[in-house]
Amino acid sequence: MIDLEQYGYVETERLPASLTPGRVTEHHGARYGVVTERGELTAVLTGNYVYASAIRADLPCVGDYVTIEYNDAGDSRITGLLPRRSKFSRADAFGHAYAHIKANREQIVAVNFDYVFILSSLNWDFNINRVMRYITQARQSGGQPVVLLTKSDLADDFEDKIAAVKKAAGTRLSLNLFNETEIPAYIPNENALKYEVPVHAISVYTGFGLDALNIYLRPGKTVVFLGMSGVGKSSLINKLMERDVMDVKAIRDDDSRGRHATTHRQLFMLPSGAMVIDTPGMRELGLFDAGDAVSAGFTEVEHLTGMCRFSDCRHKSEPGCAVMAAIEDGSLTRKEWERYMAQKKESKFYDDKNAYMREKSNFHKSIAKNTKTNKKTGRKKI
Repeated sequence: MIDLEQYGYVETERLPASLTPGRVTEHHGARYGVVTERGELTAVLTGNYVYASAIRADLPCVGDYVTIEYNDAGDSRITGLLPRRSKFSRADAFGHAYAHIKANREQIVAVNFDYVFILSSLNWDFNINRVMRYITQARQSGGQPVVLLTKSDLADDFEDKIAAVKKAAGTRLSLNLFNETEIPAYIPNENALKYEVPVHAISVYTGFGLDALNIYLRPGKTVVFLGMSGVGKSSLINKLMERDVMDVKAIRDDDSRGRHATTHRQLFMLPSGAMVIDTPGMRELGLFDAGDAVSAGFTEVEHLTGMCRFSDCRHKSEPGCAVMAAIEDGSLTRKEWERYMAQKKESKFYDDKNAYMREKSNFHKSIAKNTKTNKKTGRKKI
Protein backbone atom coordinates (compact mmCIF):
# COMPACT_ATOMS: atom_id res chain seq x y z
CA MET A 1 0.00 0.00 0.00
CA ILE A 2 1.17 3.53 -0.83
CA ASP A 3 0.47 6.48 1.44
CA LEU A 4 -0.95 9.01 -1.03
CA GLU A 5 -0.24 11.83 1.43
CA GLN A 6 3.42 11.40 0.46
CA TYR A 7 2.30 12.55 -2.98
CA GLY A 8 0.71 15.70 -1.55
CA TYR A 9 -2.85 14.37 -1.47
CA VAL A 10 -5.19 15.92 1.09
CA GLU A 11 -8.69 14.49 1.34
CA THR A 12 -11.23 17.28 0.81
CA GLU A 13 -14.30 15.13 0.20
CA ARG A 14 -15.35 11.55 0.95
CA LEU A 15 -15.36 9.49 -2.24
CA PRO A 16 -17.81 6.67 -3.04
CA ALA A 17 -16.56 3.18 -2.20
CA SER A 18 -16.29 2.40 -5.93
CA LEU A 19 -13.73 5.17 -6.49
CA THR A 20 -10.18 5.68 -5.27
CA PRO A 21 -8.05 8.86 -5.47
CA GLY A 22 -4.81 8.98 -7.43
CA ARG A 23 -2.21 11.41 -8.75
CA VAL A 24 -1.25 11.58 -12.42
CA THR A 25 2.49 10.99 -12.87
CA GLU A 26 2.71 10.55 -16.66
CA HIS A 27 0.68 11.17 -19.79
CA HIS A 28 1.27 9.27 -23.04
CA GLY A 29 -1.40 9.78 -25.69
CA ALA A 30 -4.68 8.36 -24.40
CA ARG A 31 -3.07 6.67 -21.38
CA TYR A 32 -2.11 8.09 -18.04
CA GLY A 33 0.28 6.82 -15.40
CA VAL A 34 -1.41 7.22 -12.00
CA VAL A 35 -0.18 6.45 -8.49
CA THR A 36 -2.84 5.27 -6.02
CA GLU A 37 -2.92 3.56 -2.64
CA ARG A 38 -2.92 0.26 -4.56
CA GLY A 39 0.30 1.24 -6.35
CA GLU A 40 1.13 2.62 -9.80
CA LEU A 41 -1.28 1.80 -12.59
CA THR A 42 -2.29 2.74 -16.13
CA ALA A 43 -5.61 4.48 -16.69
CA VAL A 44 -7.71 5.92 -19.51
CA LEU A 45 -10.50 8.48 -19.55
CA THR A 46 -14.08 7.33 -19.58
CA GLY A 47 -15.98 8.36 -22.69
CA ASN A 48 -18.51 10.29 -20.62
CA TYR A 49 -15.68 12.27 -18.99
CA VAL A 50 -14.13 13.24 -22.32
CA TYR A 51 -17.33 14.47 -23.89
CA ALA A 52 -18.52 16.20 -20.74
CA SER A 53 -15.36 18.32 -20.77
CA ALA A 54 -16.39 21.70 -22.11
CA ILE A 55 -12.81 22.93 -22.51
CA ARG A 56 -9.40 21.38 -22.87
CA ALA A 57 -8.39 22.60 -19.41
CA ASP A 58 -10.90 20.17 -17.89
CA LEU A 59 -8.78 17.20 -18.97
CA PRO A 60 -6.21 15.67 -16.58
CA CYS A 61 -2.62 16.89 -16.57
CA VAL A 62 0.53 15.59 -14.88
CA GLY A 63 0.22 16.51 -11.20
CA ASP A 64 -3.59 16.31 -11.14
CA TYR A 65 -5.48 14.39 -8.47
CA VAL A 66 -8.17 12.26 -10.08
CA THR A 67 -10.83 9.71 -9.16
CA ILE A 68 -10.23 6.19 -10.41
CA GLU A 69 -12.40 3.15 -11.09
CA TYR A 70 -9.85 0.44 -10.33
CA ASN A 71 -9.48 -2.53 -12.69
CA ASP A 72 -6.99 -5.24 -11.77
CA ALA A 73 -7.43 -6.99 -15.14
CA GLY A 74 -6.53 -4.07 -17.43
CA ASP A 75 -6.59 -0.29 -17.70
CA SER A 76 -8.33 1.47 -14.84
CA ARG A 77 -10.64 4.38 -15.71
CA ILE A 78 -10.37 8.04 -14.76
CA THR A 79 -13.85 9.30 -13.92
CA GLY A 80 -13.23 12.81 -12.63
CA LEU A 81 -10.84 15.59 -11.69
CA LEU A 82 -10.35 16.75 -8.09
CA PRO A 83 -9.93 20.49 -7.34
CA ARG A 84 -6.61 22.06 -8.35
CA ARG A 85 -4.74 24.30 -5.94
CA SER A 86 -2.35 25.77 -8.52
CA LYS A 87 -2.04 25.75 -12.29
CA PHE A 88 0.56 26.90 -14.82
CA SER A 89 -0.86 27.60 -18.27
CA ARG A 90 0.42 28.89 -21.56
CA ALA A 91 -1.48 30.06 -24.60
CA ASP A 92 -1.72 27.29 -27.18
CA ALA A 93 -2.14 28.50 -30.74
CA PHE A 94 -1.60 25.11 -32.36
CA GLY A 95 -4.04 22.24 -32.29
CA HIS A 96 -5.84 20.48 -29.50
CA ALA A 97 -6.04 17.01 -28.02
CA TYR A 98 -9.71 16.34 -28.73
CA ALA A 99 -11.53 17.59 -31.81
CA HIS A 100 -14.69 18.67 -30.01
CA ILE A 101 -12.81 20.92 -27.57
CA LYS A 102 -12.22 24.10 -29.58
CA ALA A 103 -13.32 27.11 -27.60
CA ASN A 104 -10.37 27.40 -25.26
CA ARG A 105 -6.74 27.47 -26.38
CA GLU A 106 -5.29 27.19 -22.89
CA GLN A 107 -2.53 24.61 -22.59
CA ILE A 108 -1.94 23.51 -19.01
CA VAL A 109 1.72 22.78 -18.36
CA ALA A 110 1.50 21.58 -14.75
CA VAL A 111 -0.84 21.64 -11.76
CA ASN A 112 -0.85 21.21 -7.97
CA PHE A 113 2.64 22.50 -7.28
CA ASP A 114 4.13 24.64 -4.54
CA TYR A 115 7.10 26.18 -6.36
CA VAL A 116 7.87 27.11 -9.96
CA PHE A 117 11.58 26.65 -10.73
CA ILE A 118 12.33 28.92 -13.70
CA LEU A 119 15.60 27.74 -15.23
CA SER A 120 17.72 29.96 -17.47
CA SER A 121 21.25 29.20 -18.57
CA LEU A 122 24.06 31.68 -17.91
CA ASN A 123 25.57 30.95 -21.33
CA TRP A 124 25.14 33.00 -24.51
CA ASP A 125 21.41 32.27 -24.63
CA PHE A 126 20.68 34.14 -21.38
CA ASN A 127 17.70 36.42 -22.00
CA ILE A 128 16.27 38.49 -19.16
CA ASN A 129 13.08 39.30 -21.09
CA ARG A 130 12.32 35.60 -21.41
CA VAL A 131 12.92 35.10 -17.68
CA MET A 132 10.52 37.94 -16.91
CA ARG A 133 7.81 36.40 -19.08
CA TYR A 134 8.12 33.13 -17.16
CA ILE A 135 7.95 35.05 -13.87
CA THR A 136 4.83 36.88 -15.00
CA GLN A 137 3.02 33.65 -15.82
CA ALA A 138 4.32 31.91 -12.69
CA ARG A 139 2.93 34.69 -10.52
CA GLN A 140 -0.49 33.95 -11.98
CA SER A 141 -0.21 30.22 -11.34
CA GLY A 142 -0.68 30.11 -7.58
CA GLY A 143 2.85 28.87 -6.82
CA GLN A 144 5.99 30.68 -5.67
CA PRO A 145 8.36 31.49 -8.57
CA VAL A 146 12.07 30.78 -7.99
CA VAL A 147 14.67 31.65 -10.64
CA LEU A 148 17.59 29.25 -11.12
CA LEU A 149 20.45 30.54 -13.28
CA THR A 150 22.17 27.36 -14.38
CA LYS A 151 25.71 26.57 -15.61
CA SER A 152 27.39 29.11 -13.33
CA ASP A 153 30.66 27.25 -13.94
CA LEU A 154 30.60 28.57 -17.52
CA ALA A 155 30.05 32.23 -16.58
CA ASP A 156 32.48 34.61 -14.91
CA ASP A 157 30.03 37.48 -14.41
CA PHE A 158 26.95 35.69 -13.10
CA GLU A 159 26.68 38.07 -10.11
CA ASP A 160 25.80 40.85 -12.54
CA LYS A 161 23.13 38.69 -14.15
CA ILE A 162 21.68 37.76 -10.76
CA ALA A 163 21.44 41.45 -9.90
CA ALA A 164 19.81 42.18 -13.27
CA VAL A 165 17.14 39.51 -12.77
CA LYS A 166 16.44 40.67 -9.21
CA LYS A 167 16.09 44.27 -10.37
CA ALA A 168 13.80 43.35 -13.27
CA ALA A 169 11.66 41.11 -11.05
CA GLY A 170 11.41 43.71 -8.31
CA THR A 171 13.29 41.41 -5.93
CA ARG A 172 14.80 43.42 -3.09
CA LEU A 173 15.37 40.57 -0.64
CA SER A 174 17.97 37.82 -0.85
CA LEU A 175 16.86 34.31 0.06
CA ASN A 176 19.58 34.37 2.73
CA LEU A 177 17.41 36.80 4.70
CA PHE A 178 14.72 34.15 5.11
CA ASN A 179 14.69 31.28 7.54
CA GLU A 180 12.93 28.01 6.80
CA THR A 181 9.70 28.97 8.56
CA GLU A 182 9.41 32.17 6.52
CA ILE A 183 9.45 30.49 3.11
CA PRO A 184 5.78 29.77 2.32
CA ALA A 185 5.17 26.08 1.62
CA TYR A 186 2.16 26.97 -0.49
CA ILE A 187 0.84 30.36 -1.47
CA PRO A 188 -2.81 30.72 -2.52
CA ASN A 189 -3.33 32.33 -5.90
CA GLU A 190 -4.57 35.65 -4.53
CA ASN A 191 -1.46 36.05 -2.37
CA ALA A 192 1.19 34.66 -4.72
CA LEU A 193 1.62 38.00 -6.48
CA LYS A 194 2.80 39.71 -3.30
CA TYR A 195 5.97 37.69 -2.67
CA GLU A 196 9.50 38.44 -3.80
CA VAL A 197 11.24 36.21 -6.32
CA PRO A 198 14.33 34.36 -5.00
CA VAL A 199 17.19 34.07 -7.51
CA HIS A 200 19.94 31.42 -7.30
CA ALA A 201 22.98 30.70 -9.45
CA ILE A 202 23.74 26.96 -9.58
CA SER A 203 25.98 24.47 -11.32
CA VAL A 204 25.08 20.80 -11.62
CA TYR A 205 28.65 20.09 -12.77
CA THR A 206 30.38 21.54 -9.66
CA GLY A 207 27.45 21.34 -7.22
CA PHE A 208 27.63 25.09 -6.61
CA GLY A 209 24.43 26.54 -5.10
CA LEU A 210 22.50 23.25 -4.96
CA ASP A 211 22.31 23.20 -1.15
CA ALA A 212 20.21 26.38 -1.31
CA LEU A 213 17.44 24.38 -2.99
CA ASN A 214 16.89 22.10 0.03
CA ILE A 215 14.53 24.64 1.56
CA TYR A 216 12.05 23.97 -1.27
CA LEU A 217 12.63 20.25 -1.78
CA ARG A 218 10.89 19.00 1.34
CA PRO A 219 8.65 15.93 1.75
CA GLY A 220 5.22 16.30 0.17
CA LYS A 221 6.12 19.48 -1.75
CA THR A 222 5.92 19.68 -5.53
CA VAL A 223 8.12 21.74 -7.83
CA VAL A 224 7.54 22.31 -11.53
CA PHE A 225 10.59 22.88 -13.78
CA LEU A 226 10.19 25.39 -16.60
CA GLY A 227 12.70 26.61 -19.13
CA MET A 228 13.99 26.52 -22.67
CA SER A 229 15.67 23.44 -24.11
CA GLY A 230 19.31 23.18 -23.11
CA VAL A 231 19.11 25.06 -19.80
CA GLY A 232 19.93 21.91 -17.81
CA LYS A 233 16.55 20.72 -16.51
CA SER A 234 17.30 17.07 -17.21
CA SER A 235 20.79 17.28 -15.71
CA LEU A 236 19.41 18.90 -12.56
CA ILE A 237 16.71 16.24 -12.19
CA ASN A 238 19.34 13.50 -12.53
CA LYS A 239 21.41 15.22 -9.85
CA LEU A 240 18.47 15.56 -7.47
CA MET A 241 17.33 11.98 -8.15
CA GLU A 242 20.89 10.77 -7.48
CA ARG A 243 20.68 8.60 -10.60
CA ASP A 244 20.15 9.04 -14.33
CA VAL A 245 16.44 9.07 -15.10
CA MET A 246 16.56 11.62 -17.94
CA ASP A 247 18.46 11.71 -21.23
CA VAL A 248 20.85 14.64 -21.48
CA LYS A 249 21.59 16.13 -24.90
CA ALA A 250 24.35 18.53 -25.82
CA ILE A 251 23.67 22.14 -26.74
CA ARG A 252 24.58 23.66 -30.10
CA ASP A 253 27.87 25.55 -30.11
CA ASP A 254 26.69 28.28 -32.48
CA ASP A 255 23.85 29.70 -30.36
CA SER A 256 24.05 27.84 -27.01
CA ARG A 257 20.57 26.43 -27.57
CA GLY A 258 19.61 22.90 -26.67
CA ARG A 259 17.84 19.98 -28.22
CA HIS A 260 14.71 18.64 -26.58
CA ALA A 261 15.67 16.02 -24.00
CA THR A 262 12.21 15.89 -22.40
CA THR A 263 9.49 14.70 -24.77
CA HIS A 264 6.59 14.51 -22.31
CA ARG A 265 5.59 15.70 -18.86
CA GLN A 266 6.43 13.49 -15.94
CA LEU A 267 6.35 13.60 -12.14
CA PHE A 268 9.38 12.29 -10.23
CA MET A 269 9.58 11.44 -6.52
CA LEU A 270 12.97 12.65 -5.21
CA PRO A 271 14.90 10.85 -2.45
CA SER A 272 14.15 13.90 -0.26
CA GLY A 273 10.40 13.17 -0.50
CA ALA A 274 9.74 16.19 -2.71
CA MET A 275 8.31 15.81 -6.20
CA VAL A 276 9.39 17.39 -9.47
CA ILE A 277 7.27 17.88 -12.58
CA ASP A 278 9.47 18.19 -15.65
CA THR A 279 8.16 19.78 -18.83
CA PRO A 280 9.40 19.74 -22.42
CA GLY A 281 11.54 22.77 -23.23
CA MET A 282 9.44 25.51 -24.78
CA ARG A 283 10.64 27.72 -27.60
CA GLU A 284 7.72 30.05 -27.01
CA LEU A 285 5.68 30.95 -23.95
CA GLY A 286 2.34 32.56 -24.71
CA LEU A 287 0.99 34.57 -21.79
CA PHE A 288 -2.42 33.09 -20.99
CA ASP A 289 -4.85 35.05 -18.79
CA ALA A 290 -1.91 36.94 -17.28
CA GLY A 291 -3.28 40.48 -17.04
CA ASP A 292 -3.22 40.60 -13.24
CA ALA A 293 0.26 39.07 -13.13
CA VAL A 294 1.62 41.65 -15.60
CA SER A 295 0.20 44.43 -13.45
CA ALA A 296 1.67 42.88 -10.29
CA GLY A 297 5.09 42.57 -11.90
CA PHE A 298 5.12 46.21 -13.00
CA THR A 299 3.37 48.00 -10.13
CA GLU A 300 5.47 51.17 -10.40
CA VAL A 301 4.90 51.38 -14.15
CA GLU A 302 1.16 50.86 -13.69
CA HIS A 303 1.16 53.64 -11.10
CA LEU A 304 2.83 56.01 -13.57
CA THR A 305 0.28 55.28 -16.32
CA GLY A 306 -2.44 56.48 -13.95
CA MET A 307 -0.68 59.78 -13.24
CA CYS A 308 -0.76 61.18 -16.77
CA ARG A 309 -2.69 64.41 -17.38
CA PHE A 310 -5.00 62.73 -19.91
CA SER A 311 -6.79 59.46 -19.19
CA ASP A 312 -6.35 58.34 -22.83
CA CYS A 313 -2.63 59.18 -22.91
CA ARG A 314 -0.70 57.03 -25.40
CA HIS A 315 2.58 57.72 -23.55
CA LYS A 316 4.35 59.03 -26.63
CA SER A 317 4.39 62.81 -27.04
CA GLU A 318 1.33 63.98 -25.09
CA PRO A 319 1.86 66.87 -22.63
CA GLY A 320 1.78 65.84 -18.98
CA CYS A 321 2.75 62.23 -19.67
CA ALA A 322 4.09 60.81 -16.40
CA VAL A 323 5.67 57.83 -18.16
CA MET A 324 7.76 59.93 -20.57
CA ALA A 325 8.75 62.23 -17.73
CA ALA A 326 9.96 59.25 -15.67
CA ILE A 327 11.99 57.97 -18.62
CA GLU A 328 13.57 61.37 -19.12
CA ASP A 329 14.59 61.77 -15.47
CA GLY A 330 15.87 58.20 -15.30
CA SER A 331 13.45 56.90 -12.66
CA LEU A 332 12.04 54.51 -15.30
CA THR A 333 14.28 52.85 -17.87
CA ARG A 334 13.13 52.56 -21.43
CA LYS A 335 13.89 48.83 -21.35
CA GLU A 336 11.50 48.34 -18.43
CA TRP A 337 8.80 50.33 -20.21
CA GLU A 338 9.25 48.32 -23.41
CA ARG A 339 9.16 45.06 -21.43
CA TYR A 340 5.91 46.13 -19.76
CA MET A 341 4.31 47.16 -23.07
CA ALA A 342 5.37 43.91 -24.77
CA GLN A 343 3.81 41.76 -22.05
CA LYS A 344 0.61 43.84 -21.96
CA LYS A 345 0.30 43.60 -25.73
CA GLU A 346 0.90 39.84 -25.77
CA SER A 347 -1.53 39.21 -22.93
CA LYS A 348 -4.23 41.27 -24.67
CA PHE A 349 -3.61 39.45 -27.96
CA TYR A 350 -4.24 36.03 -26.41
CA ASP A 351 -7.18 37.29 -24.35
CA ASP A 352 -8.81 38.74 -27.48
CA LYS A 353 -8.09 35.58 -29.45
CA ASN A 354 -9.61 33.36 -26.77
CA ALA A 355 -12.69 35.61 -26.59
CA TYR A 356 -13.06 35.36 -30.38
CA MET A 357 -12.72 31.56 -30.28
CA ARG A 358 -15.35 31.29 -27.55
CA GLU A 359 -17.72 33.56 -29.48
CA LYS A 360 -17.16 31.57 -32.67
CA SER A 361 -17.78 28.29 -30.86
CA ASN A 362 -20.99 29.60 -29.29
CA PHE A 363 -22.16 30.87 -32.69
CA HIS A 364 -21.73 27.43 -34.32
CA LYS A 365 -23.39 25.75 -31.34
CA SER A 366 -26.34 28.10 -31.73
CA ILE A 367 -26.66 27.25 -35.45
CA ALA A 368 -26.49 23.54 -34.71
CA LYS A 369 -29.12 23.88 -31.98
CA ASN A 370 -31.46 25.86 -34.24
CA THR A 371 -31.01 23.34 -37.05
CA LYS A 372 -31.83 20.47 -34.72
CA THR A 373 -34.91 22.32 -33.40
CA ASN A 374 -36.14 23.10 -36.93
CA LYS A 375 -35.86 19.44 -37.92
CA LYS A 376 -37.91 18.40 -34.90
CA THR A 377 -40.64 20.98 -35.54
CA GLY A 378 -40.70 20.35 -39.30
CA ARG A 379 -39.84 23.94 -40.19
CA LYS A 380 -38.21 24.35 -43.58
CA LYS A 381 -35.07 26.34 -44.09
CA ILE A 382 -35.79 29.59 -45.97
